[in-house]
Amino acid sequence: MGSALCVYDANWPPKAKWSVDGTPDLSDKTILVTGGNGGIGKETVKALLLRNAKVYIASHNEARVDAAIDELERMTQKKASLIELDLASLSSVKAAAHAFQNLESKLDFLLHLFKGVIMPPTDAVTRDDYDLQFGLNAVGHYYSTRLLIPELLATGSSRIVRVTSHGHTLVDGIKWETLRDGPERRKTKLFDLYNQSKFVSFSNLLSSRSWCCFDIRPSRRNCDQLGTKHVSLAQAFAQYDSTKGALTSLYAATSPQALNANGKYLIPWARVGKAHPPTHDVELGA
Repeated sequence: MGSALCVYDANWPPKAKWSVDGTPDLSDKTILVTGGNGGIGKETVKALLLRNAKVYIASHNEARVDAAIDELERMTQKKASLIELDLASLSSVKAAAHAFQNLESKLDFLLHLFKGVIMPPTDAVTRDDYDLQFGLNAVGHYYSTRLLIPELLATGSSRIVRVTSHGHTLVDGIKWETLRDGPERRKTKLFDLYNQSKFVSFSNLLSSRSWCCFDIRPSRRNCDQLGTKHVSLAQAFAQYDSTKGALTSLYAATSPQALNANGKYLIPWARVGKAHPPTHDVELGA
């Protein structure tokens, strides 16, 4: 399928064959979610709580998370918990992992649903001097996953889900010299820096016999997801609400059928899509 057809297929998907009603009971599951205080992440957390899961929301915005937790408790009569996490700081990522490990001995589902950042000011870098887009969209999530491997292995059947985007198809590799601030990074277009931050394939890098791992493109849901100036009229008509958008993340995290798609790229609504071929190159995409 060509790039244009892939875009059309993901933005105007056929009727979903799987629904939230297919989410099994999760009474014995412990789940950590980044981006769980808004949008698709919050809708995913809502569905998980309604299925009796124990959910932690990892975020640096304590006020927003507290508000989301209160709202979710009113809707579900179940309460999520906060883990303080700033993906722009590797020391914060490490502290968050240790905080979780002090509370739990296992992690069933690790859901990286923070949508990321796109085209921030050129001067924006992480506390460790990575390009902010690559740091938030790739490095922080990958580092947190590596730190939590003992808890993921403890379940024997864990799952890792990470949000990506169509942007991963617009580059053919990573320009390693642009990942930290310097002349090469500053010569590179901000949109190209974003695209390469989504090029890293967690499903290729982390899929294993010990757990399932998925890269997902949930849906194009809000103009603020990519910045209104980057959303065309056609794309605006292809947007869906957060409830619908959460289908793919919930399917990847909870559906027994998803076990057959380990290591795959999932698109709306809970379908296996075609990832950009270069991402399958271990040296390039992983």
